[in-house]
Amino acid sequence: MKNNKIIIGLVGPIAAGKGTVCEYLKEKHQAQTLRFSTMLRDVLDRFYIEQNRENMQNLSSVLRQTFGEDLMAKTMANDAKNSETKIVVLDGVRRQADIKYLQELPNFYLVEINAKQKIRYQRLIKRSENIDDRKKTFDQFQNDELQEPELQIKKVAQTAKFHLNNDGPKENLYSQLEKILKQLSE
Repeated sequence: MKNNKIIIGLVGPIAAGKGTVCEYLKEKHQAQTLRFSTMLRDVLDRFYIEQNRENMQNLSSVLRQTFGEDLMAKTMANDAKNSETKIVVLDGVRRQADIKYLQELPNFYLVEINAKQKIRYQRLIKRSENIDDRKKTFDQFQNDELQEPELQIKKVAQTAKFHLNNDGPKENLYSQLEKILKQLSE
């Protein structure tokens, strides 16, 4: 790896594999992982409000409307800048505003990750990250992808420097990641 810190922002639809990428980079390369949703989960927990997708989407909208579209982006950029690890991975880039300040940091790279919708739905049910995920129907999953926080993902993903396909086994994903890291370290 270069002496310079590498900052990777992950953009992709629900259950595309962003968390899997974070886990791999954390375990294999001692990366620090930061999630946009962590700050939302922290606030919901503080007020004893259930952590589900709808509540996080609503909280995100209220915070951004009140304090500016780039509120979470500023926080993530500062966290990434202050990190002492060689690799920082940011999970959950959704909007152009999310990368506004990150793009100003040296060695920031936006990486799109995607998988077919049916595959992503199965992964969502299996992982049950949010309390309402396990019982979610495919129609509800498709509706979640039409909500405001998810709508800008495709547009932001078009600006990504690298693209990962996560339709196959994890080993294929890891191989793609290693190729990207090799490019970034040259």
